[in-house]
Amino acid sequence: MGDITEWLGQAFAGDRAAGERVFARIYQDLHAIAARQVLPGAPMRTTSLVHDCWLRLVRAEQLEMSSRAHFFAVAARAMRQIAIDRLRRQQAEKRGGGLDITALYGVLDVAEPDIDDGRLLDLDRALGDLDAIDPEAVQLVELRYFAGLPLEQIAPLLGVSERTLKRRWRTARAFLHRQLGAAGHDA
Repeated sequence: MGDITEWLGQAFAGDRAAGERVFARIYQDLHAIAARQVLPGAPMRTTSLVHDCWLRLVRAEQLEMSSRAHFFAVAARAMRQIAIDRLRRQQAEKRGGGLDITALYGVLDVAEPDIDDGRLLDLDRALGDLDAIDPEAVQLVELRYFAGLPLEQIAPLLGVSERTLKRRWRTARAFLHRQLGAAGHDA
């Protein structure tokens, strides 16, 4: 465990050998996170998302990792951003051709995301709205929903109790359901 954190520090400082060691060690974990974000029929494949994420993180100028959990939190956010960017480019190419926006009721109640491109874009917009009023709740959603971490692993990472996280999770879900329900009714 300590080796990975040390290797991450070395990799982000420019040590290619450390980068190769840590990438080989955490590849399966990154692949599992990516699999949660790649949609069936999407132009992006899981392996592509893992590699794009790794390249984005390694090329970052001011990236410091305090722990393995911190790395996976950052990786989950980077994968979400990459997936959303690709969807936006794809939608721009289509100019929205036939995009059906529907409510996303219940999506945050499941362990694995099963949503289409339009709904994922709506979720990203709703997370942006939530970020404006409660950035910690967005971080919780990213760690729980996109990275698939349980509350007991998120609590020490964020430095709060599980009880607080449960309250924050309920509030975030309610906000997102309300936002996504409004998006579905606007269509």
